[in-house]
Amino acid sequence: MTEIGMGISNPYDGEKRAGAVGQPLPGVECQLFDEDDTPITEEAIAGEIRIKGDNVFLEYWDNEAATTESFKDGWFCTGDVAVVEDGYYRIMGRSSVDIIKSGGYKLSALEIEGVLLTHDEITEAAVIGVEDDTWGEAVTAFVGFKRWINARIRCIKGLV
Repeated sequence: MTEIGMGISNPYDGEKRAGAVGQPLPGVECQLFDEDDTPITEEAIAGEIRIKGDNVFLEYWDNEAATTESFKDGWFCTGDVAVVEDGYYRIMGRSSVDIIKSGGYKLSALEIEGVLLTHDEITEAAVIGVEDDTWGEAVTAFVGFKRWINARIRCIKGLV
């Protein structure tokens, strides 16, 4: 993040985990929070990353509204949604655009796109949440194919 520089990183020496952005750097505190501003203490539960530390800026220049919106109880609200797995943070996306809330679940549009792109016939994928009276948001995918494959649409539905 440009506001704080680097707060989480994979170690220079030691275990680097595929898909993870790493662990908090020395002097940096990180915590996941749910939508009710409650700290998340269980692993593998998605929440917004909030950061404290000497590397975190104090305020937005001449923009009190942005400062008030971005800080809660001394924590900087990054807008990044992540899970923690064995102490390593894995980013799922931005809370404002990449997280789809459907049926009580928080789904990562980026992860769904990644799964779709594993299919040999798919060349591109974009996933969004569309307002839905039953689910809150319905997962909707826009998919580009190498060629038209009418009979294989059912196979793609099985991916997600």
